[in-house]
Amino acid sequence: MKAYKTIIVEKKEGIGILTLNRPEVFNAISQELIDEMRDALRNINLDDEIKVLIITGAGKGFQAGADIKELSEMAPINILRWNEGLVRVIAALEKLRQPVIAAINGLALGGGLELALGCQIRIAVTGAKLGLPEVKLGIIPGTGGTQRLPRIIGKGLAYQMLLTGDPIDAEEGLRIGLINKVVPKGEVLKAAEEMAQKIVCNGPIALELCKDAVEIGMDLPLEQAVQYSQKNCVTCFSTEDMKEGTTAFIEKRKAEFKGK
Repeated sequence: MKAYKTIIVEKKEGIGILTLNRPEVFNAISQELIDEMRDALRNINLDDEIKVLIITGAGKGFQAGADIKELSEMAPINILRWNEGLVRVIAALEKLRQPVIAAINGLALGGGLELALGCQIRIAVTGAKLGLPEVKLGIIPGTGGTQRLPRIIGKGLAYQMLLTGDPIDAEEGLRIGLINKVVPKGEVLKAAEEMAQKIVCNGPIALELCKDAVEIGMDLPLEQAVQYSQKNCVTCFSTEDMKEGTTAFIEKRKAEFKGK
């Protein structure tokens, strides 16, 4: 895999692992990290060997938001461009062919939580702090947190987090539906890989079209969303994977999907 300075990208058994690698600053988001993530996601999207992507952080935290020192030295127009770059990274996660699992190994604050909100599944270690504290700095979340958080946990709970700026822990995140699973410290990557392995066993075309149906359908009226999903379903019926999956079911054996 291509070498980067602020991230590490690995691949094994159909699973891609992207590690944010600025542990000395809790993986704070810099312009270089944004640029490298955009490049890495483009490459991952084109890699047929990767069926699921896991994003995690090096060191003691997942991601603690923007590199405030770097931002403080920028002119307003450059801050706008920086922010737009991160907006596009998170949008790229949602549009990626592969499902994405956030393995939250510690703090996920500000842009870090916004990054995790762009993933389809979120697994966190016990006690991990999750929050959007921007109002405490006199600003608001700028890369989608005000829009994605209410869609995931509802307006009332989202307003509480957004307007107080107070973080919640992983256990509360699980209770309100922000987190899918909480695991002991040191086990989040293992748990993410175990879930990814379950996903990898399924038909890759079905996985891609299922994700597409959910992401597109969320922004459509229900009737249109159902029609869109139906077309994706019918597309699956035209694949070799569908024939293999149904034949394997009848023959009571494990399916060997080819992504065709």
